Amino acid sequence: MSASLIPQDAQVVQPLVEGERWYVAQTIARREFGAALQLEAQRFRIFLPYLIKTARHARRTREVKTAAFPGYLFVAIDTRRDRWRSVNGTIGVSRLVAGGDGAPAAVPYGVVETLFGYLDETGACRFDRDLVVGQRVRVIAGPLAEAIGRLVRLDARGRVQVLLEILGGRVPVTLERSVLEAA
Repeated sequence: MSASLIPQDAQVVQPLVEGERWYVAQTIARREFGAALQLEAQRFRIFLPYLIKTARHARRTREVKTAAFPGYLFVAIDTRRDRWRSVNGTIGVSRLVAGGDGAPAAVPYGVVETLFGYLDETGACRFDRDLVVGQRVRVIAGPLAEAIGRLVRLDARGRVQVLLEILGGRVPVTLERSVLEAA
């Protein structure tokens, strides 16, 4: 019986079995969760990292689960043992991401395992876990690269507000979380 890594209350992380590797399955747009259920029904182990976002509609807000990597999920496969071609025919899946020879391309070791480290107690990915409000940060990319400032606000969409120290003053700037590091 396969252990589910589909986001429910919390994701259970299990190590790969001998011969298994993680592969990436491209899904039909906004069908990641349905594809994950279909793959699990075929006894594949999957990992679908997700984020909790706030959605507003008709003057109401609610928290929704959304894929951290829209259009993609990870599947644990032993290409010698498993019928991996059936993944391509699964409802909700477009294809397994292939290498140059037509066979599926394995995810490099450590990538998925690193993502496991970003899961919080509810099973959601928290990519801002290493940043805290008030911390000194450095911009590492973009036109403001190498600027230093203080982190003012974090949000669930991966955006942060920073007070950058530029030209002798402090300027509030909203940036992507991915362009910051602790200073």
